[in-house]
Amino acid sequence: MKKGWKEVYLAAFEYKATIAKDILENAGISTVVLNQHDSAYLFGNFVVYVKDADENKALELLKNLKN
Repeated sequence: MKKGWKEVYLAAFEYKATIAKDILENAGISTVVLNQHDSAYLFGNFVVYVKDADENKALELLKNLKN
């Protein structure tokens, strides 16, 4: 990921990353979900990133979201 973005959530399933993204975007936080899941071998993760300035707020919003 480019400089200026922080990882705030890691999920094994796409729907969980989508839930995290929706929570953050509803709070006005820009998000990017990076799909690192290899569909051929069925492993990998979905990573949710936010801008550096939003990291603490994002972590607070996602603290109750289980992985």
